[in-house]
Amino acid sequence: MSQKTVRLTMAQALARFMTRQMTVIEGEKVPIFGGAFAIFGHGNVAGVGEALYAVRDELPTYRGQNEQGMAHAAIAFAKASFRRRFMAATTSIGPGALNMVTAAALAHVNRLPILLLPGDVFANRGPDPVLQQVENFGDGTVSANDCFKPVSRYFDRITRPEQIMPALRRAMEVLTDPAECGPVTLSLCQDVQAEAYDYPESFFEERVWKTRRVLPDADEFASAAVALQKAKKPVIIAGGGVLYSEASEALRTFAENHGLPVMETQAGKSSLPHDHYLNMGSVGVTGTSAANQLAEEADLVLAVGTRLQDFTTGSWALFRNEDLEIVGLNVQPFDAGKHGAMPLVGDARTTLEALDASLGGWQADQDWTDSALKGKAEWLEAAGRATAPTNELPSDAQVIGAVQRARDNAILVCAAGGLPGELHKLWQARGPGSYHLEYGFSTMGYEIAGGLGVKLARPYDDVVVMVGDGSYMMLNSEIASSIMLGAKLTIVLLDNAGYGCINRLQMATGGANFNNLLKDTYHEVLPQIDFAAHAASMGAVARKVASIAELEAALKETERETRTTVLVIDTDPLITTEAGGAWWDVAVPEVSDRKQVNAARKDYEQALKDQKHV
Repeated sequence: MSQKTVRLTMAQALARFMTRQMTVIEGEKVPIFGGAFAIFGHGNVAGVGEALYAVRDELPTYRGQNEQGMAHAAIAFAKASFRRRFMAATTSIGPGALNMVTAAALAHVNRLPILLLPGDVFANRGPDPVLQQVENFGDGTVSANDCFKPVSRYFDRITRPEQIMPALRRAMEVLTDPAECGPVTLSLCQDVQAEAYDYPESFFEERVWKTRRVLPDADEFASAAVALQKAKKPVIIAGGGVLYSEASEALRTFAENHGLPVMETQAGKSSLPHDHYLNMGSVGVTGTSAANQLAEEADLVLAVGTRLQDFTTGSWALFRNEDLEIVGLNVQPFDAGKHGAMPLVGDARTTLEALDASLGGWQADQDWTDSALKGKAEWLEAAGRATAPTNELPSDAQVIGAVQRARDNAILVCAAGGLPGELHKLWQARGPGSYHLEYGFSTMGYEIAGGLGVKLARPYDDVVVMVGDGSYMMLNSEIASSIMLGAKLTIVLLDNAGYGCINRLQMATGGANFNNLLKDTYHEVLPQIDFAAHAASMGAVARKVASIAELEAALKETERETRTTVLVIDTDPLITTEAGGAWWDVAVPEVSDRKQVNAARKDYEQALKDQKHV
């Protein structure tokens, strides 16, 4: 019996396949691809461009302004969707493709799905070297797109039209797998995009992808339960895996039933509401005093959905208890067993529910829980002082306080620099996903593009982006995209005239103030940047405010504005919240002519003594 086929170009087959992939959100079947971002060039406009045009009613295509920015937006869409839905991003060959590599690395580090579709050279090699082709003198198979290989969970180069079938099947498995999830790159040779093939109709049958929930191994589960029951001072560290597993309710129930304090990573913040009595807030280098004091004393850490990055562990100097055990509850074995942890490989939600049932009436010592509550009360007082209004040049914390008071129910978006540390400590997240930080790769320029992706994923929510002047200067062009798409953002731009965060780190390691704040750079004339005028030139409603009170009033006034709004405020580059926090391993030069560096080196060597190597 002959197989029914349909003749399509490879690019048409790709586009049609994408429209047939579905998922279920709150009982409703929806397309798993939320759309495609595209900047067309000679390497993708004729093939992929024509194919996306044909399916534009089923799979919307959004025009980005910068390839990195549009990929950031696509990644933020997936993060805001808790990885249940995702997007594609396509570029031409050469610089367009390479502009997406940073975004691919961001997605790789943060375990976030995106389908990257860069154009590539001609498979038939006939017109070589084509415009924008990278040539290797010793390897004729090398392409610029090989740069995606180390930052892709799955990479394939499509050199024949039929290869797209196994490649797309494998891509979908990776994009939807909770353990392997991350960026997939299909490098599309531009001549092959236009080549036709008789594809089996079965390849385009609708498929519904559902969340895979892995149950833990019986022996690992039993060992973890016993370890918890023996613990005298247990804590939970909630990572991004709690949110991606939609395990917030299971976490709350488990913590309440057994009296365990919970602390949150950057990716895990908002796993519990900030005002839940067992939520101690952020942990680690940018942690609260409440969380870090408990971490120092803890004899067991139940690490749920976290990869235990150095900011979480204080570069492994935070945990001081000699009897510390770590139970690594993670769907990815690579993360579950990190740093000598007792691995507990499984889905966060189902495993927490099973642990809850297994432990029965067991509870942590009441004295331990009581000390946690006392520490939280003390921290809240300190945080209140840090975020209180001022009539002077404000700190980042005081700006955060103003945003919180004016737009309490917003989704807060941010990324690199000093703001994430202050937000991790001080922002009061209301519900799952209301705190959206990219800090795994700490990518300057993610903020505005990321805000756009969040708004596309959650169009009815208020999205507030906080960004420093340094990040704004690196990548601001997706403001124009937000205007084009009617995706209203509120952007609060904190201008401290340079890279204030790194300047503070430079000072803390004994370095001279050099090349970070604009005034400390080599220059003949300092730039007088009118950020409000710049944002307005892209179509935003923009103004500069002169004080915290004026910022707070402007935030309230513009909440109902239909266009993206940019509010600019000058801030102090040196002030940071003193309360909370932990040591971070930043190597200080062993030899220097400067006494400040030598003094910092002595402090550094002393701090190293608390660092654990496991």
